[in-house]
Amino acid sequence: MIKRALTVAIGIFTAAHAANAAQAGYFDVPPTVTLESGDTWRLDGQRYRIYGIQSCLRGTAYTDKAGHKQDCGNASLAMLAAYIADGHPQCAPLIKEEKITYVVCYIRVANEILDLANVMITSGFAFTALNIEGLPYVPTYAVAEQTARQKKSGLWQFPDFPHPSVILSKLAFQAERVKK
Repeated sequence: MIKRALTVAIGIFTAAHAANAAQAGYFDVPPTVTLESGDTWRLDGQRYRIYGIQSCLRGTAYTDKAGHKQDCGNASLAMLAAYIADGHPQCAPLIKEEKITYVVCYIRVANEILDLANVMITSGFAFTALNIEGLPYVPTYAVAEQTARQKKSGLWQFPDFPHPSVILSKLAFQAERVKK
């Protein structure tokens, strides 16, 4: 039921028409936020994360076209910073937990209102977040990720980029083995 409600909420928010100021229930994300990763930031003492996506993990590396190792997480972070600076996102809280609030956000690009998570995924700098069963929190984001992969968008153009879901699932498996 929660999954359906979140899917409906995301659908409603992406269809919304925004004015220059944030709509009721939404807040502006200024370029001065403190980015922690390509999907998480701090603002006014609160920690926020874009619902349904997973950025590349900081400290993991890919090889760029010039043959140099680059930090994958920093690439995701830089892209989120650019979308915040240029797209002036407005976000609404979906799930509030003790230490973090999951949000849905939209940006304006050429008079279009776009789901920031979907834009990050289709640009190839974020990926579909998976639940404990390995299923996407937002199924449409899995379709967007497949499209980005096929087009070799963003990080997908580098054959050795470390997909965060693979890394996180290995870590979860290892932690489960240690428990046994």
